[in-house]
Amino acid sequence: MKSNPIELPTTTNGNLHKPLINTKHFILPITTLALLITIHLYVGNFSDHPLINPATPAGDSTGDDDKCNVFQGTWVFDDERETYYTNETKCIIDDRQNCMKYGRPDTDYLKWRWQPDKCDLPEFDAVEFLEAVRGKRLAFIGDSVGRNQMQSLVCMLASEAYPIDVTNINDTDTKRWVFPPYNFTLVAIWSPMLVTSRDPHPEKFSRNSLMNLYLDEPEEVWTSELDNIDIAIFSAGQWFFRPFMYYEKGELIGCHFCNQPNITEISLYDAYQRAYNTTFTTLLNHQNYTGLTFLRTFSPQHFENGEYNNGGNCVRTRPFTKQEMRLDGYKLMMYSTQVNAFKEAQKEAEQKGLKLRLMDTSNAMILRADGHPNHFGHPASDKKSFADCVHWCMPGPVDTWNEFLLEMLKMEGEGFIEKTYQRNTTKLNLR
Repeated sequence: MKSNPIELPTTTNGNLHKPLINTKHFILPITTLALLITIHLYVGNFSDHPLINPATPAGDSTGDDDKCNVFQGTWVFDDERETYYTNETKCIIDDRQNCMKYGRPDTDYLKWRWQPDKCDLPEFDAVEFLEAVRGKRLAFIGDSVGRNQMQSLVCMLASEAYPIDVTNINDTDTKRWVFPPYNFTLVAIWSPMLVTSRDPHPEKFSRNSLMNLYLDEPEEVWTSELDNIDIAIFSAGQWFFRPFMYYEKGELIGCHFCNQPNITEISLYDAYQRAYNTTFTTLLNHQNYTGLTFLRTFSPQHFENGEYNNGGNCVRTRPFTKQEMRLDGYKLMMYSTQVNAFKEAQKEAEQKGLKLRLMDTSNAMILRADGHPNHFGHPASDKKSFADCVHWCMPGPVDTWNEFLLEMLKMEGEGFIEKTYQRNTTKLNLR
């Protein structure tokens, strides 16, 4: 995708392949989100939505009820809990998520650990993770919240190994690192809608300008990589709130907030599901892709006291309890849309012997309004007026996603690990 990224005014110029602390790609809820937040859409239909049970195989909705669902639990305060890294660790932390560097005064947000209801979630072990992915290529595919998780993973691995940047300098959307001792390659692919998008008037691009979104065309930036990916983690969501003209089979089928006569208004949830349907169909029908695929569910934002563009912030210093907060409104609709697309695709994946798993982070993260940078993603001397209540502080609750990831890899068992390693010994790892 060669479209210009949406930017919050708090960001600095740069792109994905300059040092990541200057990365330009930064998602946001735009003015249309302000309308959606005030509308309680179809909540009655989803108020008692079931969680997907990831137990053996991970993300399988047909698992034994007695087995542990690591995504169903609560946040427990642990005063003895230590972070996996700090702002001084030699790793990749975007300045805009570097809350410790920019003086966030409270630290209790670092002391909460996720406790599943029926088991324990082990702490992250860098050596164990690197052994599990030895000889593999793991790709994060999606938007800047996915990049947030990727950077967290690199920092969590820093105690054992640090990667070498092997990015092709001419590649504007893909970043690559290799961990030589483990023959492990990590890839970050910028594809915030997963399907193809174009700017009809790039010279007039803004947050509210209309972009063309081709809902049945997977974006080539990631489809061209599938032959060389063993583990793929897909995530997308926040960019779908902006105005779009929607296309299928090359024909205009409708729009979202285009305000143009004689063009059908299509729900963003409809478009969101079509984009995921296209993504899953592409994966399931790709001749050479046999990797392990994760869908990481929608990451909720927590603006309070206004929206992002009129004074909204996120100043809380402790998590919500499940009695105080749950997925609802547009956040529940985004989550449910993803899960519905996942369930349909998983049926076909099982028939084809492919591994499709759900990393259900939404229900845990809806409680973590305390985990965002707010205004601690820049020096205090910079008079930034917009808070970041979308991304996650590093270190912070986003590190739990990689605890989930390691546990899900372990659930796949040694057979997958050994099979993938043997297959990769015949491949060239650096492209």
